[in-house]
Order: sequence, then C-alpha cells, then structure tokens
Amino acid sequence: MVDLVLAVYLGCAGFVIAGILGSFYQLVTGQPPRFVFSVETWLAGLASCLMCVFAGPFIIMRNAIRGRRIEQRPFGWLVASSTIAGMWSICSGVMVIHVLLVILN
Repeated sequence: MVDLVLAVYLGCAGFVIAGILGSFYQLVTGQPPRFVFSVETWLAGLASCLMCVFAGPFIIMRNAIRGRRIEQRPFGWLVASSTIAGMWSICSGVMVIHVLLVILN
C-alpha cells in the first residue's frame, strides 16, 4: 500500500512539474509546447530536448484531450494516452524528487 501511495505522489509531482514547464513555455513563446526539437544551436537543442523530456506528460494529455473533443477520437485513445502520461509522470517525479533531495541534503 505504501508503494502505491508513493507512486501516486511521484506521479503527481511529475505532472505538476510538466504543467509548470508547459505553461511557462506557452507564456514565454505564445504557443503551446510540442514535441519539436530546435536545432539552431546546440544550446537551443539541449533546452528543447529537456523541455520535451520534462513537459512530455503535459503535452500528451493536452493533445489527447483535444483529440477527444475536436477529432472525436475513441475513448480508448484517451485512456492509453493517460496511462502513458501517468507512467512518464512517475519517472519524471522520481527524477525531480531525487534532485530536490540531493540539493536539500
């Protein structure tokens, strides 16, 4: 039971980080985040790669919800997208919490 609670907590932490990064990106650029890599310079490429890695669950869920509403995609598509975003959020949450614990200790 403790493992399940921990997984839910890490998933929530990962999705919060994804939402913050996705919203900040949209605030700065004026366009929603996408899985597109900028290759103008190596720094821009690295930044866009990190953006996609950590904002991935937010991008997936935004696209899945839009696909369900606008394109009338099947409900299974939304469930599969939610599962992928949830697992990705757990992985991101583990990384973010680990980095925070290293910084604070």
